[in-house]
Amino acid sequence: MTVAILTVHVQPRSSRTEIVGWHGDALKIRVKAPPVDGAANDELARFVAQETGVARSAVRIVSGTTGRRKRISVDGLSTEQLLVSLGISGQ
Repeated sequence: MTVAILTVHVQPRSSRTEIVGWHGDALKIRVKAPPVDGAANDELARFVAQETGVARSAVRIVSGTTGRRKRISVDGLSTEQLLVSLGISGQ
């Protein structure tokens, strides 16, 4: 099975959930949810699943659940397919 791994920099409590662009070697994503009780993590996973067309259960946070810098995995996509699905190109 193909699994994409992506490093993201999350900015919680934004006015809307959106992809901002690259932040160093990480993709910066603003999320509307606050970083309380995992709400920002849930919003991040929901957003990535929606944007890529995969099931919510296919998106997991592999590391960084309590920080802004996270590594996420998406089952069923290569990293290149994931970046294309998110509407961005590789760095």
